[in-house]
Amino acid sequence: MSIAANETKNSTTTATSISTSTSTLQALKITAAKRAIGNNPQVHRRLKLSRKIWEQIELARAQAAGQQFTMKKFRTVTDHDGVRKSLEIPRRVRAWWWTTETNKVALNIRYGARAVEFSKGKSSVEIATAADLIPTLELIKRAVEAGELDAQIEAASLKLREGFKK
Repeated sequence: MSIAANETKNSTTTATSISTSTSTLQALKITAAKRAIGNNPQVHRRLKLSRKIWEQIELARAQAAGQQFTMKKFRTVTDHDGVRKSLEIPRRVRAWWWTTETNKVALNIRYGARAVEFSKGKSSVEIATAADLIPTLELIKRAVEAGELDAQIEAASLKLREGFKK
């Protein structure tokens, strides 16, 4: 076989594979969408609080089942040989609820170290029984994700940031 015939055969094979791949790509919806560089701060605060409420829901479920609930975090340590390792360390999750003097459950929603105020001077939700705790937390989580508590989260965030100023 001559070199010219071999090149013609290779170019035909290449053209066939390109047409096959373009017909495959035609099944996709190609757009000019660009990835956002950073999240909106309001969305970031919502997601942060939503994750913490999820932790509280899991803690309540574990306590109802009589089990322990801990989150894991990674810590980098250097051993005696000078080698850095990443270890998975359990992190304790503290409950945001407690039992009141009237044997009802009170629940604070916390953003960082600050309680979120639902209305002026009121930051606790009173729950009739411990069995209603998980549905109440799920309801509050849905409200946070829908943006219903954005003003309260913003106020708690401002209070939290004021604590870091000198």
